[in-house]
Amino acid sequence: MCGRMAVTLPPDAMARLFAAAPANDLPQVPNYNVCPTNDVHIVTSDMHGARRLGAMRWGFIPRWYKKPSGGPLLINARAETIAEKPAFRDAARNRRGLIIATGFYEWTKDAEGGRDPWYITRRDAAPIAFAAVWQDWTDPEGGRQATCAIVTTAANAPMQAIHHRMPVIIEPQDWPLWLGEAGKGAATLMTAAPDDLLQWHRVDRAVNSNRAQGAGLIEPFASDYSQGPDIP
Repeated sequence: MCGRMAVTLPPDAMARLFAAAPANDLPQVPNYNVCPTNDVHIVTSDMHGARRLGAMRWGFIPRWYKKPSGGPLLINARAETIAEKPAFRDAARNRRGLIIATGFYEWTKDAEGGRDPWYITRRDAAPIAFAAVWQDWTDPEGGRQATCAIVTTAANAPMQAIHHRMPVIIEPQDWPLWLGEAGKGAATLMTAAPDDLLQWHRVDRAVNSNRAQGAGLIEPFASDYSQGPDIP
């Protein structure tokens, strides 16, 4: 799964990388602790193939919710059931996007049950493009809010040492297909990343607080830690 992320790439660099027109209300960067219900940077494409870099609430709100807290907080959508779940099936067909991150966090537990955080990035240091689905939710008074969720799948072999799920990561050559610009077949992209794509290191437990901020959150944690998964 994916429950926290970090974003350090400036929005103008994001816009160039994804060939997208940037909106004016993008979230502030750097942000080393992007949490559920925060706004995230997301690239979408319209019916003409014009891409937009915008901001959406991380937490997909189904159309039948009367308020954002009207049901479970849907920050992830399972690839295995996304085409069947009423909350996501229309978005999976028609409203797909790419959430941009520098890295993301996952947790293991120590012998006492304490939560040890790990920071995960691409080995090539490129930004991560998470597969996402989105929709504009309308409240009973007519107010609209753009919302999204990250698509997840079963973890690849190395990631299973940390968690049994992982976000679907879309490679640059597949961005047009996922965004709906290149015909059908996007479902074939909802697979685990290659075993050699990602790397990770242990970070301090300070990030366990959703209020924590600062570049120190992603720095390697200096300790004699030896009970967790091996660093690939």
